[in-house]
Amino acid sequence: MIDVTRLRVLRAVVASGSIQAAATHLGYSPSAVSQQMTALQRETGLVLLERSGRGVVVTAAGRELAGAAESVLASLSDVENRVRDLVTGRTSSLSMAFFDSVGSAWMPTVVRRLLDDFPNLRLELALRETSPNAPDDWVDLQLVVEDRGYVPPVGLVAHHLIDEPYLAVVSTTHPFAAEAEIELARLADENWIDHDPADGWCHRTLFRACAAAGFVPTSHVQVGDHYTAIAFAAAGVGVTIVPRLCTVGMPSDVVAIPVVRPTPRRSITLVVRESVQHSEPVRRAIRHIVAQARTGRSRSRPTAYDGATRAVGEEPAGGGSVRDRAHA
Repeated sequence: MIDVTRLRVLRAVVASGSIQAAATHLGYSPSAVSQQMTALQRETGLVLLERSGRGVVVTAAGRELAGAAESVLASLSDVENRVRDLVTGRTSSLSMAFFDSVGSAWMPTVVRRLLDDFPNLRLELALRETSPNAPDDWVDLQLVVEDRGYVPPVGLVAHHLIDEPYLAVVSTTHPFAAEAEIELARLADENWIDHDPADGWCHRTLFRACAAAGFVPTSHVQVGDHYTAIAFAAAGVGVTIVPRLCTVGMPSDVVAIPVVRPTPRRSITLVVRESVQHSEPVRRAIRHIVAQARTGRSRSRPTAYDGATRAVGEEPAGGGSVRDRAHA
């Protein structure tokens, strides 16, 4: 049987680039690392390190073994964490995944309230932009952007939360900055700052709305996230169109203007693993997520919260409409 500690040392050598660096990172002496590598070569019958000048380099076999050990070591880490939880009496866990703008706008409050409710709850949080398709991707709760009426795989339950409008973000010196609202067609000739992958749901939604307004937008700048896109807009590079949640915490040198005729919208859905939906931590998490969604409803399209609200024993409620310009 291969010694797990030696696999960890091998991974450290590969990641660090040398025995000396690995020893520094692990808190070992270089000779101790060398001894571990020698023993691992003897156990496996593989040549993992080769001399190169005054040092050593990891062989192709060594790199492949380190890669193969990655999932094993990750699984062992999960087991070790679970043992620590059991020793300390922390026996409940909850896994949640969410996309970027929800992660910054909703989830800090949701997590704080959950930990207030369950001080010993172990939370596993992940930032994820894709919907849960394969069972290996499932978590207990995940927030996704999907078409309204999205049907998840068998074993998951979907609760529609809100339909969220998009807004145009421009610098305070832009000619449109004083507008209370702006027709989408008036943005056709602007320099667009795109922040979403071409195959992303938000990108497709926005471009469908542009098609309905009679034009195809041309992106002059492509960036990787809405934070950067808003910063470019603040610098006067152009205009970026973002969902309402992306305007939370905007800098003071930009304004967000409601887009009308048509108003692009994205649908935010909460997906829950069916087998855990009635557990108290999950029910409480749903309640807190719905509360966060409701907090922003006066700034978003009215919605019934039908499935998610009933899941926590609440009644649907009405909402407001977008009329006023949104400032940071």
